[in-house]
Amino acid sequence: MPQIAKVIVDVPTLQTNRPYDYQVPDQLVDTIKPGMRVVVPFGKGDRKIQGFVVTIVDQPEFTGQLKTLEALVDLQPVVNPELLQLAGWMATNTYAFLITCLQTMLPSVMRAKYTKTVTLIDEIEPALKASLFNDNDELTFDQNLDPDKMKQLMTLQRQDKVSVTYHVGNRAQVKELTAIEPALTFEQLEEARTGLRQSAKKQQQLISYVQSLIGQRPPLLKDVLKQTTFTRENIRVGHQKGWLHQIKVETYRNPYQQAVAATQKMALTAQQATAVKQVTQAATADSDQVFLLEGVTGSGKTEVYLQTIEAVLKQAKTALMLVPEIALTPQMVQRVKGRFGELVAVLHSGLSEGEKYDEWRRIERQEAKVVVGARSAVFAPLSDIGVIIMDEEHEASYKQDESPRYHAREVALWRSRHHHCPVILGSATPSLESRARAQKHVYQLIQLTQRINQQPMPKVELIDMREALKQQQTTNFSAPLLTALKARIAKGEQSVLLLNRRGFSSFVMCRDCGFVLQCPNCDISLTLHMDSHSMKCHYCGHEEAIPKICPNCQSHQIRYFGTGTQKVETELQTLMPDARIIRMDVDTTRKKGAHAKLLKQFGDHQADILLGTQMIAKGLDFPDVTLVGVINADTALGLPDFRASERTFQLLTQVSGRAGRADKPGQVLVQTFNPENYAIQFAQKHDYEGFFRYEMAVRHRGNYPPYYFTVQLTVSHPEEVQAAKKSFQIAKQLRPILSEQAIVLGPTPKSIARINNRYFYQIVIKYKQEPQLAAKLAEILETTQVDTRNGFKIGLDNEPLQFT
Repeated sequence: MPQIAKVIVDVPTLQTNRPYDYQVPDQLVDTIKPGMRVVVPFGKGDRKIQGFVVTIVDQPEFTGQLKTLEALVDLQPVVNPELLQLAGWMATNTYAFLITCLQTMLPSVMRAKYTKTVTLIDEIEPALKASLFNDNDELTFDQNLDPDKMKQLMTLQRQDKVSVTYHVGNRAQVKELTAIEPALTFEQLEEARTGLRQSAKKQQQLISYVQSLIGQRPPLLKDVLKQTTFTRENIRVGHQKGWLHQIKVETYRNPYQQAVAATQKMALTAQQATAVKQVTQAATADSDQVFLLEGVTGSGKTEVYLQTIEAVLKQAKTALMLVPEIALTPQMVQRVKGRFGELVAVLHSGLSEGEKYDEWRRIERQEAKVVVGARSAVFAPLSDIGVIIMDEEHEASYKQDESPRYHAREVALWRSRHHHCPVILGSATPSLESRARAQKHVYQLIQLTQRINQQPMPKVELIDMREALKQQQTTNFSAPLLTALKARIAKGEQSVLLLNRRGFSSFVMCRDCGFVLQCPNCDISLTLHMDSHSMKCHYCGHEEAIPKICPNCQSHQIRYFGTGTQKVETELQTLMPDARIIRMDVDTTRKKGAHAKLLKQFGDHQADILLGTQMIAKGLDFPDVTLVGVINADTALGLPDFRASERTFQLLTQVSGRAGRADKPGQVLVQTFNPENYAIQFAQKHDYEGFFRYEMAVRHRGNYPPYYFTVQLTVSHPEEVQAAKKSFQIAKQLRPILSEQAIVLGPTPKSIARINNRYFYQIVIKYKQEPQLAAKLAEILETTQVDTRNGFKIGLDNEPLQFT
């Protein structure tokens, strides 16, 4: 019976965002399966492109002449039925193309590489052949070809003197190494031995060694050379004489080659034991219950994760554990691998493409049962998932900035419902959205209120930088912080310094009174725009001049604020020449393995001070860190974002938790120009519950999440007038279908109004129940596709975490 494959093609546009019918050739009938990648002819020129088979049917929907599927890229599906369903849900939920969602789920090395060749099929002038084809009959088509040559090729194509062939390459390469295996039976090898001279000792030893390999897994040649006294020449002779074969065997690239010491499970506190029991009971009952594990820093959340994973592995299930940043993975991987060894696979952006591909294959082949990784690891092709864990669930890095703009938490919850397994969302400072769901009993709240070593939370002292700057000229370090740093070095203890630098916006602040210029209509700071020399609000569009005098205290000490880690490191080295400093930021961690290397150096006491951005604020556990210093607590508070206070509180609480985690008491010094700010006050007391209640009241008054859902629509164009005009047209289309309860903010320019010579405008919609909104947004995306030819780009972000 003929088969029709429905294929999503690798052309990310709305016009092609649907399955196309292709005839399955006879030789592939009953071989092809949904989830396989295939090569198909597409468009008028029948160019060869890759696609994903989403289903197999008997009858086509297309009534014309069907094209035939060209070839298989895979011998088995690379996207299983669950992930095919998930891709469909994501495409709808994130307003993305289905092909983009499918490709997001695979290692980047598995995305197609396209090439074209131009072949001569008729005689042409010898001189032209020499200049175009270098006297060959074929050339690889390159987009960067000289325009004159391009024009000549197009002329030849119109004259039917050349043909263009499209090739689809598969960049995913399996790593193979040489191994050896016996070529003869035991008896035949014994016969070969009798023919040897008595003096041929090495050859006799080799025969005995080859006999010992019979029935064993073929060892790698490199291991044989390392573990025995044989040389490559000995092996070559054995191969030449027909005693052994040298074969190629598939091997995995190992991203963590250093040995990891095995660890034993620790005795649980009463609160930890209750947490493990509740989650494992849900796993046994195949319940998709979501648990919010709110535990103070140092309360042993990781041990809860590990013992829960151990319990689900005993039920013959698998486990998925997400961490927010690659900086956190080295320590977490050490702990998880120490407990579960070879069962653990790791997926994050710090691995090479080949390593990611191999780890993905280990998971897909069910050789790995536990996956640890950053955001994209949420798509790991695990089957029979028993628990999904999301550590530091409040982190913004779980949200993808580019299409598909998914949040790993929402994907994890979808997979939890599919597998009927529990989810643990762990954090010392949960996001307000998650904590509000726990308040409404949508999530089940589990609290760990005590540190496992019974040590008190470190004392947090606030240093008012307004006063400090009056007494000294140093800009970044107060006298108390410098004194504390020197005292720790004298004791042989370590310190962590956080430069709270987040985002790109500069804001204006008075250095005498700490005043930050606010929007009169919104509870948000105005952003400095140097291009227009003005202060702007990105929520309501309010604009005013940059002040030269502080409106609050009439001081002339009003400056735009911002400093970098490199500048701080240089200043610190000048102030403390003997201090050994490790700096961790985007610049110093760019190279592969840099995070793990720097953290190991700090753990090995090769430095006294670890200076860094928010990547050092959470998840790190060093017993000799007794001092944490926050160089400036106010930077995030000055950003034009309603989540600024929440992020400041979270960051200060998280970094405070790095101090005093072992038996030595910890101290935290927070430098601030706004010591009376509520986020800083609550962080000083380690009072998450108090902050939650206060911030929820602020959000309620301002009609912000979690009381409202939000969606952001962005329009960009090379000309600002065009971008503004189109965004106002779209706003006009939206308003009639929205209820009176919906709030439309904008259109306003984005805070960085121009990127790569494109101007960006945004519309933000806040709503509670708008049944027509999703369909209208999808319609707007579809109808504005024509505008892309005129230079427009229109994007949608469901529940954005950044509005700037």
